[in-house]
Amino acid sequence: MTGNSHSHGAKPTPDELRAQVEETRRELGETVEALAARADVRAQARQKATQLKGQATEKAHTMGDRIQHRTPQPVRDKAHQAAEMTRAGGGAPLVAGVAVLAVLLAVRSRRH
Repeated sequence: MTGNSHSHGAKPTPDELRAQVEETRRELGETVEALAARADVRAQARQKATQLKGQATEKAHTMGDRIQHRTPQPVRDKAHQAAEMTRAGGGAPLVAGVAVLAVLLAVRSRRH
């Protein structure tokens, strides 16, 4: 427990005993909180999932920026057109065709 403030062999006063009890309760409460936090696997899993989600989002943004900067302008234009047509209800076959065209242009531009 905590150190005694009384001299050798003397009995602690009621006030000293109360102070010791309060200190012990405080220490015990902190210990219980620490153990409960370790045992709360759900909270740890949520915290880890949130951390990983943030890392994945950051990585996706970084990769998106890299890809955008390395993709030739004509390919970006075609991809933008495909996205606009999709939003406007242009249909899946058209989007697939534009995507294939974009890939072909990207491959061709890297060869030259």
